[in-house]
Amino acid sequence: MPGVIIYMKQGCPHCRAAREHFQRLAVPFAEVDVQAGPEPLRRMLAASGGQRRVPVIVQGGEVSIGFQGGS
Repeated sequence: MPGVIIYMKQGCPHCRAAREHFQRLAVPFAEVDVQAGPEPLRRMLAASGGQRRVPVIVQGGEVSIGFQGGS
């Protein structure tokens, strides 16, 4: 099971940066495209408290909205 879930949409540079960050760290993650249908969007909204900004990153019970880069 992935340690991280990234709710994202295609073409989002912040989503791409989040993906690359976790790949670099070799952290298992799953991507969920919120434009793929109503259920992925509903799950993202539930996780984010209704926030519609992507990416929404769920890691170890913590939720972060947006991605500015990482070390």
